[in-house]
Amino acid sequence: MRLVKDLMREPETGRRWVPIVPDEARTFGMESLFPSAKIYSPLGQRYESVDRDLLLAYTESTEGQILLEGITEAGSMASFTAAASSYATHGEPMIPFYIFYSMFGWQRTGDQMWALADQLGRGFLVGATAGRTTMTGEGLQHADGHSQLIASTNPACMAYDPAFAYEVGVIVRDGLRRMYGEAGENVFYYLTVYNEPKPQPAMPEGAEEGIVKGMYRFSEGGGQAQLLASGTAIHWALAAQELLREEYGIGVDVWSVTSWSELRRDAMTATGVPYVQEALAGARGPVIAVSDWMRAVPDQIAPWVRQPWTSLGTDGFGLSGTRESVREHFGVDPRSIADAVLKAVQEESGA
Repeated sequence: MRLVKDLMREPETGRRWVPIVPDEARTFGMESLFPSAKIYSPLGQRYESVDRDLLLAYTESTEGQILLEGITEAGSMASFTAAASSYATHGEPMIPFYIFYSMFGWQRTGDQMWALADQLGRGFLVGATAGRTTMTGEGLQHADGHSQLIASTNPACMAYDPAFAYEVGVIVRDGLRRMYGEAGENVFYYLTVYNEPKPQPAMPEGAEEGIVKGMYRFSEGGGQAQLLASGTAIHWALAAQELLREEYGIGVDVWSVTSWSELRRDAMTATGVPYVQEALAGARGPVIAVSDWMRAVPDQIAPWVRQPWTSLGTDGFGLSGTRESVREHFGVDPRSIADAVLKAVQEESGA
């Protein structure tokens, strides 16, 4: 939301952003937009909001820019599609930015997203509270471990699972270039973001190309094995990296995979060496992939990884519990990751 707020201040293009939220705008931090962008209403504000005494109170206006749709994912997708195709229907490019609980997107309105592709729509879909284990107290309705897999079936969807804020910035910038630059590609973006506060480091030098293409080495640790992680799982991988170094003297490298599906698409269409093989060229040891998604998500790139392959994921239904206990249940916590690395290293060495 900080990124969108800054982009909406751009003198030339800021007015073209269309933030859309179906419910719980405050949950997603959108209240910072209320005073400046305002919520669109064709009749203006005709009531006194219960939060009227707050600095960031609900503010409706006929000139409002935010579409606060109420609890209707279908209605929100209809608004998204209208804005996403306005470059063709009205000759006015708009940049819709629809943020929703990830389970309530592809799980419930995936057919509308297919229709969006059919209408050559452009824009950003943001699946918040993503992953199987980051929101474990509200039942199965929020335990999304598969929307990245469903998104990969849509030919027009560029699906990314960024781990850090700087990755989101790089991906959005590239999306704007592809969709609204000279090429004007008929694609749209799906970004998954999580429900967990985590440290946000500065961007490593030279990481931009890997972020866009799908992966880059985030932390070198010795190279006896390669840990590939996406989204919030990179923090579990980094903890496992430290555990392996301190307790076993094993050094592993950690890679941030921003898009398993884009790596797969590149590998399927590459006339030369696929990017995933190019990135891992010279990397020693087995490869262990981990994410907050079912194993089928990282397994998309397995056929093109030449090193011994292991994937860890959250297959099955979610369950209530602490994040730590649920991750231990699925075998994606730092200790489980470390155990998988130890096993893979031993198998490779023939021990």
